[in-house]
Amino acid sequence: MKSGFDNNKYLKMQSEHIKQRISQFGNKLYLEFGGKLYDDYHASRVLPGFEPDSKLRMLMQLSDQAEIVIVISAKDIEKNKIRGDLGITYNTDVLRLIDVFRERSLYVGSVVITQYTGQGSADLFRARLQKIGIRVYTHYVIPGYPANLPLIVSDEGYGKNDYIETTRPLVVITAPGPGSGKMATCLSQLYHEHKRGIPAGYAKFETFPIWNLPLRHPVNLAYEAATADLNDVNMIDPFHLEAYGETAVNYNRDVEIFPVLNAIFEKIAGKSPYKSPTDMGVNMAGNCICDDEVCREASLQEIIRRYYHALNALANGSKTEDEAIKIELIMKQAGIVKEDRRVTVAALQRSRETHLPAAAMELPDGSIVTGKTSELLGASAALLLNALKKLAGIGHDVHVISPAAIEPIQRLKTSYLGSRNPRLHTDEVLIALSISAANSKTAQLALEQIPRLAGCQVHTTVMLSSVDIKTFQRLSVQLTSEPVYENNRTH
Repeated sequence: MKSGFDNNKYLKMQSEHIKQRISQFGNKLYLEFGGKLYDDYHASRVLPGFEPDSKLRMLMQLSDQAEIVIVISAKDIEKNKIRGDLGITYNTDVLRLIDVFRERSLYVGSVVITQYTGQGSADLFRARLQKIGIRVYTHYVIPGYPANLPLIVSDEGYGKNDYIETTRPLVVITAPGPGSGKMATCLSQLYHEHKRGIPAGYAKFETFPIWNLPLRHPVNLAYEAATADLNDVNMIDPFHLEAYGETAVNYNRDVEIFPVLNAIFEKIAGKSPYKSPTDMGVNMAGNCICDDEVCREASLQEIIRRYYHALNALANGSKTEDEAIKIELIMKQAGIVKEDRRVTVAALQRSRETHLPAAAMELPDGSIVTGKTSELLGASAALLLNALKKLAGIGHDVHVISPAAIEPIQRLKTSYLGSRNPRLHTDEVLIALSISAANSKTAQLALEQIPRLAGCQVHTTVMLSSVDIKTFQRLSVQLTSEPVYENNRTH
């Protein structure tokens, strides 16, 4: 729970740096936001002290200069692509993001549907957005993109795309997820602006990898683990090294595409403003790390968590073994093993003692509590209850939930909802605790500890139900599970 990142310094330094970049391009900058603009939980995990909404708060300091354009691919709309961390479709996330930005007084100028080839689902989504007063623009698939430069930088390439009407100096291009077409949208706008005689520039805001940290720094290795499914690889930026004689870290896709980008810049404006892909970036996060050791340890733990998530995905059939193999190699580079996660060791030990599924949680003070499977509670529910009692200073043998609160829930599950398992899940034990708190000060005290669970580490010896996983997510608990199902189940 120690802090390793100065968030206030970051907000100030980052906004000032973006202002400088805007002025560099005649007061019109298209800024591609890589990663998550809002709720960047990966950054908050590997840089303790980084707030998940830091990038959004930074933009709020520029709210009078900024407008937001949200990009979504027609292909992703067509296949109902899901945002993995939130479990919602990309088009639903576009609507969510619009609300989030507006609630913070940030101006959402429009939505761009990219890679459009006549998809009916994209047409329906366009109509839905227009009904709520959102301007929608369409960008098309360009054959041979990104290699066919004569076609791309022509009236039949970028010129065929709708010109996005913008009114502010800073245009932030963001999207629900990768592959949406943010960079292509920025470059298309540069083409249209140049044809209109309007000076404009492009820059990229990508938090990871952090360009001024070493290549094998755990923070950068954690980024590789997070993008193992995309086959991203951190590498020294060869263009930056050649141009300036300085080592900077970038990743393979940006390095590979840079010669093409450079050629596009030159074809649009006659010259390129950048000598390297690192030059294009505006990220100041590396300058705001205040405790390197804290960030190193947090990042090593993130790599182990990513490994467990990959193993779980392999076990449930949602992904192949490639991702797990890649993260295992990253763990070897970092010199860590699964057992370096303290809660993993504690949960497995409790399971061996009870011969039943078990769970463990590391509390903010570093102490570890465990939970075992019983007739009343599943291991995760027991763990949650034990953790709240420990945080409240309530003795382990003290009952904080009334049997009168548990029995009706069990009867509802088994007699009316057809469940064969009478044990309470994590959400149900919290409901039972809430009911008990109405008549018990002890239960109320335990209930009041819930906010203190945020950021705690949890490991379970079996894969959990979607209900339990979502409960832990809502509690902001960092969960891992052994890649096995309970009682030899297949799902």
